[in-house]
Amino acid sequence: MKALKCACLNSKLHIIDIESTLLRALPGFEIVGLASVTIKESVTRVKSALVALHDFTLPAMKIIINLSPSDVKKDGSHFDLAIALLVLLQKERFDSDYFVFGELGLDGRLRSSAELFSVLLFLSTHVKSAKILLPKDIALRAAMIPNFEVYAVENLAQARDFFLNDEFKISCKVDATHPIFDNVIEIAGRKFVPNLHFKLDFIDIKGQERAKRASIIAAAGMHNILFEGSPGCGKSMSAKRLPYIMPPQSLEEILLASAYESLNSNSSDFSAIRAFRSPHHTSTRSSIFGGGSSAAKIGEVALANGGVLFFDEFPYFGKQILESLREPLEDYKINISRVNSKVSYDTKFLFVAAMNPCPCGNAFSKNNVCTCSDKEIAKYKNVISGPILDRIDIYCAMGEINDGDVPSYSSKQMSAMVLNAFKNQIERGQSELNGKLCDFDIAKFCTLENAATEILSKAITNYHLSQRGINKILKVARTIADLRDAKSISKADIIESLSYRMKR
Repeated sequence: MKALKCACLNSKLHIIDIESTLLRALPGFEIVGLASVTIKESVTRVKSALVALHDFTLPAMKIIINLSPSDVKKDGSHFDLAIALLVLLQKERFDSDYFVFGELGLDGRLRSSAELFSVLLFLSTHVKSAKILLPKDIALRAAMIPNFEVYAVENLAQARDFFLNDEFKISCKVDATHPIFDNVIEIAGRKFVPNLHFKLDFIDIKGQERAKRASIIAAAGMHNILFEGSPGCGKSMSAKRLPYIMPPQSLEEILLASAYESLNSNSSDFSAIRAFRSPHHTSTRSSIFGGGSSAAKIGEVALANGGVLFFDEFPYFGKQILESLREPLEDYKINISRVNSKVSYDTKFLFVAAMNPCPCGNAFSKNNVCTCSDKEIAKYKNVISGPILDRIDIYCAMGEINDGDVPSYSSKQMSAMVLNAFKNQIERGQSELNGKLCDFDIAKFCTLENAATEILSKAITNYHLSQRGINKILKVARTIADLRDAKSISKADIIESLSYRMKR
């Protein structure tokens, strides 16, 4: 019995072992193991490709191909090459430690399929290293995936020679490196890819020093943040610039982000800049959280994983959508269940919201008169429930821009501050950034000085803080301490953290 490996996407990635055997029976060709119609059709393509090899004759026996595990539905024309090779090499000894992908033409030529790159990206998040045999038309892109050893062939005959001829195997190897992996930095033995290009720069925002400080803290610790201010004060500008100053991504984060993005579009590429998703307030619940009538498709909250999810005009999002944010913000996962599929996506994003202080937007204005009644303002703000606000770490009120305001920090300077705080978190042994620490890690890493403990105790009594609120204050204070390279949280860190709590 011979075997090769392949993989498919069916709600999630499944690594498939493809086995073959020949039975003494009437000649036939059978594929078992919950194969889809696409795979069943491969019998015709495989037979035709094998016949096109003039030095090979189909055995007068029953060919059985088994796709294991047998309880997982398999789909995709990229199984063709592995199936054909198992028939072709049935009497040969070969190295089976390869993932083999490729769709066969009737003449034996190989081509990639529409979803093959998505499969490869998800495979890269599941295996630390792998040897891959691919069609030549996709090999260069696949070789840019850091943990793959990629080999390319053009047709079935070359694929056979690849397994039987070691010299030819060497000539098939494809080496390529994506430009963003040329600037890798190492922190505590781990590799990260920093962003070196600031297409959108905080230098464009005049004044708003408190908002910039809040943005640095939010980016450094991955803390959820809410900007509130008059129209035109820079709320959206600040949100759109956050991905450029956020901590560098690990290789695993880049691969997962590209894998998720590949589910949403026909093409995806590696990027040092973290994801930025900004759904409109008229977007449907399925488009934001994922799902659909038949399949569990990926939504905006999962596409924002590792990056920023921005809700502009926060109060105008539907009540159901806002309340549905609770689980992704707390559990960092979204579970989508449908009759035919169940899938779970990571949702470890930095949530950014922006809102006006009132329906007309002039409540904070010194120059314009607010025309809203108290009832209108209350109705406008009451759409956002207390539990949702409790999941936001930082609240920043933004005033109007004045004539005397000038640019201050640039994104490059802010990014350097964030990187320094990020290094402190990684070198301390944290597996997560401060904003995503669990209760156990909060107790372990958020150590307080005596004066800080006293201030926090008074705040708990005076503001009637929930346990979640206390944890948010501690996590923000930990990031503030990291920005000044402090090992423990001081009284000043707690006070500043408390200043970012929203008063309702």
